[in-house]
Amino acid sequence: MPTSRVAGPGARILRRMTTGEQPRGLEGATARDILELAAAADVKFLRLQFTDILGVIKNVEIPRSQFAKALAGDILFDGSSIEGFVRVEESDMLLVPDLATFRIFPWTETGATVARLICDVRTPEGAEFPGDPRAVLKRQLARAHALGYTMLAGMEAEFFLFRQDATGAPTTETHDVGSYFDLAPADRGEEARRAIVDALERLGFEVEASHHEVAPGQHEIDFRYADALRTADDLSTFRFVVKTVAQRFGLSASFMPKPLVGRNGSGMHTHQSLVANGTNVFHDAQAEWELSRTALHYIGGLLRHARGYCAVTNPLVNSYKRLVPGYEAPVHVAWSLRNRSPMLRIPARRGMGTRVEHRLPDPSANPYLALAVMLAAGLDGIETKADWREPVNTNIWEMSFRERRRLRIDDLPRDLNEACDELEKDDVIRAALGEHITEHFLAAKRAEWAEYSGAVHGWEIERYLAKY
Repeated sequence: MPTSRVAGPGARILRRMTTGEQPRGLEGATARDILELAAAADVKFLRLQFTDILGVIKNVEIPRSQFAKALAGDILFDGSSIEGFVRVEESDMLLVPDLATFRIFPWTETGATVARLICDVRTPEGAEFPGDPRAVLKRQLARAHALGYTMLAGMEAEFFLFRQDATGAPTTETHDVGSYFDLAPADRGEEARRAIVDALERLGFEVEASHHEVAPGQHEIDFRYADALRTADDLSTFRFVVKTVAQRFGLSASFMPKPLVGRNGSGMHTHQSLVANGTNVFHDAQAEWELSRTALHYIGGLLRHARGYCAVTNPLVNSYKRLVPGYEAPVHVAWSLRNRSPMLRIPARRGMGTRVEHRLPDPSANPYLALAVMLAAGLDGIETKADWREPVNTNIWEMSFRERRRLRIDDLPRDLNEACDELEKDDVIRAALGEHITEHFLAAKRAEWAEYSGAVHGWEIERYLAKY
């Protein structure tokens, strides 16, 4: 379709797309704009994507003949088989697309051009589905908005690239021996990483940097700080793109928090701030540390509820094998202006760059739920004027137990079971998730812990079989 025949936002967007560039958002686009864009790009299939409670992307793919119906929010799917959704007798769910999330994949699938829309999940009556993680984040963002705030966030999701075996199954054999900021030949992932960056930019991401991380085979790609909903959407898309592109290089990408014994695990450091009327409310040039009372109370809320939301930000049995001393991951509930051993760090930038870096989350977390519970904790801190304690600017890992207690430094949960216990006791975090997600999330995680606890692991065989 010629560009001249596309009106409104569609014309501007299509002109940009002819050069291979896609915008970060299509705010203001109509269903007609999307249909015209899809026709101009010869899109044959459209993926209607949503996320289950555990953060796994799901989709219903439709052919071109059904695009108009999908854009009207008239596509039903069976939710009874989706983790934590609904019972069989109430299984029909509606997919309502967010038109601003329309993207055309920069690769073809079986020779066809494919696009995607991220969708909200509704009941057949059109009501918000309480098990939709995206809706959970939207509710907390609305709560912040009612207080005059907009949350900005950036998520740095580390990942590993592993070799595949002869059948294409992933191994834990890394493809390089590189370490922090290395380059070729030590970093053999440069080519794959560049291809991932290229794909992300074609999807409208503004990639700021990419580099090799500390462990062999470990990488990080950072994209632009944005409003929290867009950041969660982008993180979900990011994980999908990384895995898809890695496959094309004969590699398997993994966001598992701790895949290798004796090596650093993968974190998802989450930077967050609140703005009001274009001003960062965390900054106060006249205050100590140039941090406003709003920022300090927000920090207090994160500290107060850390044990309660840890099961959400670190949701796997494996997550807690990353949260051990000696591998740069937090173990204690504290904040700092300088060192990286506490859970929260305040980077040096001030003004609009004033923010909290939360070092606890890992990349297996559902980004919608993780951002929702952190925001809920921070807002609770603001509303109740939570105590932020004193920053800890010495190495917590080297402190004695008595020193930590004197400074009121709590320990993070030691395993998933303890984290679930803490979630059950935290009314603020439970309320943020809602009864439906809290119930189903805890049921899934309790079952995961029970299965892990009942399994016999290689470490046990090696240690005990001959000895006893």
